[in-house]
Amino acid sequence: MKPFGIGIIGAGHIAGKMARTLRKVEGIRLVAIGSRSLEKAQAFAQENGVERAYGSYQEVFEDNEVELVYVATPNSHHYEQAKQALLSGKPVLMEKAFTMNGDEAEELIRLAQEKHLFLGEAILTRYLPLSHKIKELLQEGAIGQPMMINAALSYNVIHKERVLKPELGGGAMLDLGVYLLHFAQMCFGTEITNTQATVQWGASGVDLQESITLTYADGRMANLLCGVLCRMDRQAVIGGTEGHLRIDNVNNPTLIEVYRNFDLIATYHRPEDCVTGYEYEVIEAMRCIRSNQIESPLMPHSEILSIMRQADSILSAKT
Repeated sequence: MKPFGIGIIGAGHIAGKMARTLRKVEGIRLVAIGSRSLEKAQAFAQENGVERAYGSYQEVFEDNEVELVYVATPNSHHYEQAKQALLSGKPVLMEKAFTMNGDEAEELIRLAQEKHLFLGEAILTRYLPLSHKIKELLQEGAIGQPMMINAALSYNVIHKERVLKPELGGGAMLDLGVYLLHFAQMCFGTEITNTQATVQWGASGVDLQESITLTYADGRMANLLCGVLCRMDRQAVIGGTEGHLRIDNVNNPTLIEVYRNFDLIATYHRPEDCVTGYEYEVIEAMRCIRSNQIESPLMPHSEILSIMRQADSILSAKT
């Protein structure tokens, strides 16, 4: 089977990490990089082994050898760029946060369905082998009946321009909070009956910290903390009636510990052949495209939209 052609738009940090990851994955070919600056695209291509550099995004969309467009630009650009890619006939894998809001997400999903083109979210939490293991452990009753999640994800990144500017889709929720919402959804599903959130707002108009409590139809709860002002431990703990799971990194786990009655009974580690974890979302997108699927069962359109609607609701809490 011939290598699968990837086109990247946006030549920033996350695009570089993805390109360096995919260079180590068999069966994937880095065909094109598009940037608003041809010079920046050329430097990126040379550094990361990409075949062609373009000084516009549209040229990537029009490249016949690009089979999937990976969108790695600021949040504020996702909607328009994904829309143009889909209108150009290209499947899209969108970096998180998927869009700025639920309305944009809904329109893109509708367009992908009309065009019968793959559209996915590059939220690595949903594709990792250890994420699948977490779900398996919960389903098989490793800790009894799961009842509560405590998870935190916070970094001191207040100095970064993309975080401070609302016009770039900045703030804690779209940068980090979506990882927590995805983790809770992956573990406890979508039947949320109540959402309570306290949001701290910054002078520029972006959200700086959130404390979120989700209550589910069956009585389970998820307590989530995210922020851009400080460092926290990144871990998640899932409590059950007979024990708990501890996950070392809520957005890119490398270790799961299983406790029964507070005694450690099992550990699971990230696979040794894992490159960075980013490869799994692209491999899944490639599988879907080759099997003529427009969404991944690991991250279906309904759940993408659900997350964006949750983020909308939380950011409307002006407390």
